[in-house]
Formats: sequence, structure tokens, C-alpha cells
Amino acid sequence: MFIQDHSLSTQPYCRFWQTDPAVGSPTSADYLTAIAPHHKPQLWNSPIHPSTPTPSRVGSQFPTDRLPAHPPSITGQRWGSEPERDFPVPFSMLEGAHGKGSITNASENENLEATESLKERKFRKLPRHLSIVEHSISSNNLIPEAQLELDVGIISTGPPADAETDFKPIFRSGSCSEIGPRSCMEDEYVCIDDLMGHLGASIATDLPSPGAFYGVFDGHGGTDAAVFVRENILKIIVEDSHFPVCVKNAIQSAFIRADHAFANADSVDSSSGTTALIVLMFGRTMLVANVGDCRAVLGKRGRAVELSRDHKPNCRSERLRIEKLGSVVYDGYLNGQLSVSRALGDWHMKGSKGASLCSLSAEPEIQEIALSEEDEFLILGCDGLWDVISSQHAVTISRRELMLHNDPERCSRVLVREALKLNACDNLTVIVVCFSPDPPPRTETLQSRHRKSISAEGLDLLHEVMESNA
Repeated sequence: MFIQDHSLSTQPYCRFWQTDPAVGSPTSADYLTAIAPHHKPQLWNSPIHPSTPTPSRVGSQFPTDRLPAHPPSITGQRWGSEPERDFPVPFSMLEGAHGKGSITNASENENLEATESLKERKFRKLPRHLSIVEHSISSNNLIPEAQLELDVGIISTGPPADAETDFKPIFRSGSCSEIGPRSCMEDEYVCIDDLMGHLGASIATDLPSPGAFYGVFDGHGGTDAAVFVRENILKIIVEDSHFPVCVKNAIQSAFIRADHAFANADSVDSSSGTTALIVLMFGRTMLVANVGDCRAVLGKRGRAVELSRDHKPNCRSERLRIEKLGSVVYDGYLNGQLSVSRALGDWHMKGSKGASLCSLSAEPEIQEIALSEEDEFLILGCDGLWDVISSQHAVTISRRELMLHNDPERCSRVLVREALKLNACDNLTVIVVCFSPDPPPRTETLQSRHRKSISAEGLDLLHEVMESNA
């Protein structure tokens, strides 16, 4: 009884033929290679690349009598035979692949024989064991299938991300804001699911449809800065000269202009400040702009994708920028005063230097994303949420809730309650935005297709053990 060792038998020898014009037969330009699954292919005598024709070695051939009569065998496999595989052929040697003039002196019959020989020998991709593939989180972490079917019906897994689709998002949102253990509420937020209707026909005619706008603003030192930015940031973006031709530049400019407008505004405390996270959507294009430590997280088939970066003074890139401008980070605080490295307002820190030369910057980081069918929902939250809940945990909770009731409002409340259970110590504001009227599909886990076998040596050892125990 013999069981083939797949770890060895799946390492074929590849042969590259070249015809000697003098004799019209394969010569020592044969290249042999044994390719191991964990190493890059090593070719003897000369490197070969699938996109580069094999170079002619006429005049520098090695004597054919030096070639081994039979190449090294692997597990008794004969030369020229290949194990059957269900894997695609990445490339093959085609007629004329040696380059023009490499066999011009050979006869027509010899050319035909060499060409047929080349066509019979094709390179095949090394067989591999397929590992378990998961579209997203394990279905064990979700509500049982029977319960899901009672609430939202039977649903199937969506198409892959690279499939061509006419996906058109439909925006719907829900929000929840709680004071938490703090003595006052300094968070502000805005949700506009129908941006075209909000802006009016005169402005919306040149914009892709549908459109939406969302924002979370975490104030500190009072509510003046957060309220001012919430009420004015969208207006400043739309009125910018770059809008709507280059929306990204319009957003970049609008944050700086809003910061200066707040400094010059009457009846406000310019020493108050705020972080700002906004999301502007036009069709499948989503623009995320962030200043401070609020965070936007995309739910992509159960996987969390962070679309913004927390601007903390301890962050390496932020610390370098701060120190380059002459400020310091002390115990995680900018100049020992502020726990964020970017914010609007706080003009008592910016002073006469102005925002451009101050280490406390109002310049946003902007991400542009093209939505697909795999993008199911978006979570916007202030730092009170992310201090106690990870991005992945928030996506897992949100997906489970949406599969049960498909209500982003209830979903946002669940996230806030979960944060309070975990002893959140700050104001809590959460927005959940869905991109489809349907609930997220149930995820599936593909079964492994591992084929287990034992080597000949292992089999002999097993026989010895069994015989000794008999």
C-alpha cells in the first residue's frame, strides 16, 4: 500500500526547450527547476520570465552529452508526466516565443516538431491548499439564522467587491446623543439624508444624485465653537469657489475659513473649541474630512474599515509636526493643555500666530471613497464612543442590530447604551448611515478543501508501530 506525499509530488520539474540549428533537437539549454511552495522559483543557468521570450543561446550551447539521461525523479513520477490539477494555466510557451531568427536555419519539419513539443508543455500554477475563506466575521458572532429569518427574511451573500455593478446608494440615517457622566453636553451633530432638497434646486442642479451630509462636532471649553461649525460648515463649503468642480479643495478651504470666521464672530467665546468630522456624499462618491479625534468607520460585509485618523498629540506624525512648529507634547497633551492636536477655535492657544503657524491646526485630513455593494453602513462617533468600543466591535454590533430590525436609529441607541455599560466617561454622539433599504446579508463561511495525506516514510513508521503493538 502506498500513499503519495502531496508535499513532494506537487513540485514538478519545468522544462524549457530550445532547438539547436545544427541538429534540430533539444540541447543543453534545457532549464530544470524544482519549485517549492514557500520559495520563489529558482531557474538553473538563466532566469526566465513568462513575459520575456527565451533568449537564443546559439553558439554557446553546452554539449548534450553532459545533460542527465533522466532528470531527478520525484516520488517515482516519470519525466513529462504531471499530476492532474484543477488550477488554471497562467501562461504557456507559444509558437514563435523564442524570438525571430532563433530557428531560421532549421528545416520546416524540425520547426514543426519543435513547435508541437512546445505546445504540449505548459506551465501550471502550483497546487495549493485552500484555507478557510470568510466574507467577514464568523456567523457564530451573529444572531442565529432561524431568528434572523423571522425578522428580516431569508437573505443571501452579496456579490464580490470586484464585480461590475450599477450600485446606487440610498441614504438613510439614525442618531443618538447622550450627556453621559458629564455635567454638561458639548457635542453637536447634523444629519441630512436629502442634500439636494436641503440646498435647493438652484444649487443642486449641477450635483450628482443622491446626496447627503453628516457631521459630528465634539466641543470643549463650552459649546460655542461646536454650534458655530455645525450651523455654518456646509454653507461655507457650498459657497467656496472650488465647489462643485473640486469638492475636496472646497472642503479643505472651508475648514480654514470656518476657523477664522469663528474667531471674528460676535457674541461667541472664541476660546472654546471643537473637533469636526463631516461626510459629504454625491452618488457613490463619499468624502470624509476630519479634524480631531472623532472617527468614521465603514462596515464592509462585517469588516471595520476606518476612514479617518484620530489626531492625538502622541501620534508620531502629529508629534513631529507639533515639535517642528516649536510646541511640545506633555503627558499626551498639546502644550500640556489640549488632548487633541487639531481643532477649530481655541484661539487663546493660536493667538497672534494664526492658524497656519500654530501647532494646533484646523486643516482637515480628507479621504475620498467610491462606494460598492459591499459597503453596508457608516458609523460616525465622537471620542466618547471610541474610548471604550473598538471599531470592529462597533461594526459587529451595528450589523447584528441592522440584520434584526434594519433601523439605524435603534442601532445608534444600542451603540450608546453599550458604551455606557462599558463606563464611558464622556458625552456620547453616534450617527449610523445605511446605504441600502435592505438589511445586511447573512455572512457565510466556506468549508475548507484540505486534502490530508501521509508520506511514504510516515506510512512505514505507522506500519512499524502497528506491528510492534500487535
